[in-house]
Amino acid sequence: MDTEEIEQSPRDLLKYEREYIERDYRYIAGVDEVGRGCLFGDVVAAAVILPEGLVLEGVDDSKKLSAKKRDLLYDVIMEQALAVSVGYVDARTIDEINIKQAARLAMKKAVLGLTITADFLLVDAEHVDVPVPQLAIIKGDANSQSIAAASIVAKVSRDRLCEGEWEAKYPEYGIAIHKGYATKLHREQLAALGPTPMHRRSFLKNMEVVQQTLF
Repeated sequence: MDTEEIEQSPRDLLKYEREYIERDYRYIAGVDEVGRGCLFGDVVAAAVILPEGLVLEGVDDSKKLSAKKRDLLYDVIMEQALAVSVGYVDARTIDEINIKQAARLAMKKAVLGLTITADFLLVDAEHVDVPVPQLAIIKGDANSQSIAAASIVAKVSRDRLCEGEWEAKYPEYGIAIHKGYATKLHREQLAALGPTPMHRRSFLKNMEVVQQTLF
Protein backbone atom coordinates (compact mmCIF):
# COMPACT_ATOMS: atom_id res chain seq x y z
CA MET A 1 0.00 0.00 0.00
CA ASP A 2 1.41 3.36 -1.02
CA THR A 3 1.84 5.98 1.63
CA GLU A 4 1.14 9.58 0.79
CA GLU A 5 3.61 12.14 2.08
CA ILE A 6 1.89 15.10 3.63
CA GLU A 7 3.99 18.23 3.68
CA GLN A 8 3.94 19.85 7.08
CA SER A 9 2.93 23.49 7.08
CA PRO A 10 5.67 25.85 8.17
CA ARG A 11 5.25 27.43 11.59
CA ASP A 12 3.53 30.78 11.57
CA LEU A 13 5.79 32.83 13.80
CA LEU A 14 3.67 35.95 13.36
CA LYS A 15 0.37 34.39 14.45
CA TYR A 16 0.34 35.98 17.90
CA GLU A 17 1.64 39.32 16.66
CA ARG A 18 -1.11 39.53 14.03
CA GLU A 19 -3.79 38.55 16.54
CA TYR A 20 -2.97 41.43 18.86
CA ILE A 21 -2.33 43.94 16.10
CA GLU A 22 -5.88 43.16 14.95
CA ARG A 23 -6.98 44.05 18.48
CA ASP A 24 -5.45 47.51 17.96
CA TYR A 25 -2.21 47.03 19.89
CA ARG A 26 0.52 48.96 18.10
CA TYR A 27 3.80 48.18 19.82
CA ILE A 28 4.11 44.51 20.71
CA ALA A 29 7.28 43.48 22.55
CA GLY A 30 8.65 39.96 22.67
CA VAL A 31 10.34 39.17 25.99
CA ASP A 32 12.67 36.29 26.91
CA GLU A 33 15.57 35.50 29.25
CA VAL A 34 18.72 33.36 29.25
CA GLY A 35 21.10 32.08 31.89
CA ARG A 36 18.49 30.77 34.30
CA GLY A 37 20.35 27.47 34.79
CA CYS A 38 23.91 28.82 35.04
CA LEU A 39 26.10 28.58 38.11
CA PHE A 40 27.87 31.84 37.29
CA GLY A 41 26.96 35.35 36.27
CA ASP A 42 23.86 37.39 35.57
CA VAL A 43 20.53 36.21 34.31
CA VAL A 44 19.86 38.32 31.20
CA ALA A 45 16.58 39.27 29.53
CA ALA A 46 15.71 41.15 26.37
CA ALA A 47 12.63 42.93 25.08
CA VAL A 48 12.26 43.55 21.34
CA ILE A 49 9.66 45.51 19.39
CA LEU A 50 9.68 44.70 15.67
CA PRO A 51 7.94 46.61 12.87
CA GLU A 52 4.47 45.35 12.03
CA GLY A 53 4.57 42.58 9.40
CA LEU A 54 8.37 42.33 9.27
CA VAL A 55 9.54 38.77 8.57
CA LEU A 56 13.04 37.95 9.77
CA GLU A 57 14.27 34.90 7.90
CA GLY A 58 16.03 32.37 10.10
CA VAL A 59 14.87 33.78 13.42
CA ASP A 60 14.09 30.95 15.84
CA ASP A 61 14.59 29.81 19.40
CA SER A 62 18.20 30.83 20.14
CA LYS A 63 18.98 27.36 21.51
CA LYS A 64 18.37 25.88 18.05
CA LEU A 65 20.83 28.20 16.31
CA SER A 66 24.61 28.07 15.99
CA ALA A 67 26.65 30.84 17.61
CA LYS A 68 27.53 32.18 14.15
CA LYS A 69 23.87 32.27 13.09
CA ARG A 70 22.85 33.97 16.33
CA ASP A 71 25.49 36.66 15.82
CA LEU A 72 24.30 37.33 12.28
CA LEU A 73 20.65 37.50 13.35
CA TYR A 74 21.53 39.70 16.31
CA ASP A 75 22.90 42.32 13.92
CA VAL A 76 19.78 42.10 11.74
CA ILE A 77 17.47 42.42 14.74
CA MET A 78 19.38 45.40 16.13
CA GLU A 79 19.19 47.09 12.71
CA GLN A 80 15.53 46.33 11.98
CA ALA A 81 13.85 46.56 15.39
CA LEU A 82 11.93 49.63 16.47
CA ALA A 83 13.28 49.21 20.01
CA VAL A 84 15.53 46.78 21.89
CA SER A 85 16.38 46.68 25.58
CA VAL A 86 18.41 44.27 27.71
CA GLY A 87 18.03 43.75 31.46
CA TYR A 88 20.57 42.18 33.83
CA VAL A 89 20.29 40.76 37.36
CA ASP A 90 23.50 39.73 39.10
CA ALA A 91 24.39 36.60 41.07
CA ARG A 92 24.10 38.29 44.45
CA THR A 93 20.53 39.32 43.74
CA ILE A 94 19.74 35.86 42.38
CA ASP A 95 20.88 34.40 45.71
CA GLU A 96 18.78 36.91 47.64
CA ILE A 97 15.47 36.61 45.79
CA ASN A 98 15.78 33.23 43.94
CA ILE A 99 16.28 32.60 40.25
CA LYS A 100 12.61 32.70 39.23
CA GLN A 101 12.12 36.16 40.74
CA ALA A 102 15.48 37.30 39.34
CA ALA A 103 14.51 36.20 35.82
CA ARG A 104 11.25 38.11 36.17
CA LEU A 105 13.15 41.17 37.42
CA ALA A 106 15.51 41.01 34.43
CA MET A 107 12.48 40.88 32.13
CA LYS A 108 10.93 43.86 33.93
CA LYS A 109 14.16 45.84 33.53
CA ALA A 110 14.25 44.99 29.82
CA VAL A 111 10.65 46.10 29.26
CA LEU A 112 11.08 49.32 31.24
CA GLY A 113 14.26 50.09 29.30
CA LEU A 114 12.55 50.18 25.90
CA THR A 115 12.73 53.57 24.18
CA ILE A 116 9.24 52.96 22.81
CA THR A 117 6.58 52.04 25.37
CA ALA A 118 5.18 48.60 24.61
CA ASP A 119 1.39 48.35 24.77
CA PHE A 120 1.37 44.52 24.72
CA LEU A 121 3.90 41.85 25.71
CA LEU A 122 4.43 38.36 24.34
CA VAL A 123 6.44 36.54 27.00
CA ASP A 124 8.15 33.17 26.98
CA ALA A 125 6.19 31.25 29.64
CA GLU A 126 6.46 33.96 32.30
CA HIS A 127 4.73 37.00 33.75
CA VAL A 128 6.41 40.39 33.76
CA ASP A 129 5.58 42.64 36.71
CA VAL A 130 4.58 45.72 34.71
CA PRO A 131 1.13 47.26 34.11
CA VAL A 132 1.07 46.18 30.47
CA PRO A 133 -1.33 43.60 28.97
CA GLN A 134 0.59 40.41 28.20
CA LEU A 135 0.38 36.82 27.10
CA ALA A 136 2.62 34.02 28.41
CA ILE A 137 3.31 31.51 25.63
CA ILE A 138 4.69 28.05 26.36
CA LYS A 139 7.77 27.56 24.15
CA GLY A 140 7.23 31.11 23.03
CA ASP A 141 10.72 31.40 21.55
CA ALA A 142 9.74 28.67 19.04
CA ASN A 143 6.28 30.09 18.29
CA SER A 144 6.59 33.87 18.17
CA GLN A 145 9.05 35.84 16.07
CA SER A 146 9.16 38.65 18.63
CA ILE A 147 10.01 36.29 21.49
CA ALA A 148 12.54 34.44 19.32
CA ALA A 149 14.21 37.77 18.50
CA ALA A 150 14.35 38.58 22.22
CA SER A 151 15.88 35.17 22.96
CA ILE A 152 18.62 35.81 20.39
CA VAL A 153 19.40 39.28 21.73
CA ALA A 154 19.52 38.02 25.32
CA LYS A 155 21.68 35.01 24.42
CA VAL A 156 24.19 36.97 22.34
CA SER A 157 24.37 39.73 24.97
CA ARG A 158 25.14 37.23 27.72
CA ASP A 159 27.57 35.17 25.61
CA ARG A 160 29.55 38.27 24.74
CA LEU A 161 29.92 39.07 28.44
CA CYS A 162 31.10 35.49 29.05
CA GLU A 163 33.63 35.67 26.23
CA GLY A 164 34.83 39.18 27.02
CA GLU A 165 34.52 40.92 30.38
CA TRP A 166 33.80 37.87 32.54
CA GLU A 167 36.46 35.67 30.91
CA ALA A 168 39.03 38.44 31.39
CA LYS A 169 38.05 38.85 35.02
CA TYR A 170 38.19 35.12 35.87
CA PRO A 171 40.33 33.43 33.17
CA GLU A 172 40.98 30.26 35.21
CA TYR A 173 37.34 29.15 35.15
CA GLY A 174 36.76 28.75 31.41
CA ILE A 175 33.74 31.05 31.36
CA ALA A 176 34.14 31.73 27.63
CA ILE A 177 33.86 27.99 26.95
CA HIS A 178 30.98 26.86 29.16
CA LYS A 179 29.19 30.20 29.59
CA GLY A 180 28.69 29.56 33.29
CA TYR A 181 26.83 26.26 32.99
CA ALA A 182 27.69 23.25 35.16
CA THR A 183 30.02 21.46 32.75
CA LYS A 184 32.73 19.05 33.91
CA LEU A 185 35.41 21.72 33.36
CA HIS A 186 33.46 24.29 35.36
CA ARG A 187 32.83 21.92 38.26
CA GLU A 188 36.48 20.88 38.32
CA GLN A 189 37.66 24.49 38.44
CA LEU A 190 35.17 25.29 41.16
CA ALA A 191 36.46 22.36 43.22
CA ALA A 192 40.07 23.45 42.71
CA LEU A 193 39.69 27.22 43.08
CA GLY A 194 36.43 27.80 44.93
CA PRO A 195 33.66 30.15 43.81
CA THR A 196 34.16 33.72 42.65
CA PRO A 197 31.93 36.62 43.80
CA MET A 198 30.00 36.11 40.55
CA HIS A 199 29.04 32.51 41.32
CA ARG A 200 25.49 31.83 42.48
CA ARG A 201 26.05 30.31 45.89
CA SER A 202 22.46 29.17 46.17
CA PHE A 203 23.12 27.01 43.09
CA LEU A 204 26.28 25.47 44.54
CA LYS A 205 24.87 24.13 47.80
CA ASN A 206 23.80 20.83 46.26
CA MET A 207 27.02 20.32 44.30
CA GLU A 208 29.04 17.82 46.30
CA VAL A 209 32.18 18.57 44.32
CA VAL A 210 32.36 22.16 45.59
CA GLN A 211 30.83 21.89 49.05
CA GLN A 212 34.20 21.83 50.75
CA THR A 213 35.11 25.19 49.22
CA LEU A 214 31.88 26.79 50.38
CA PHE A 215 31.20 25.53 53.88
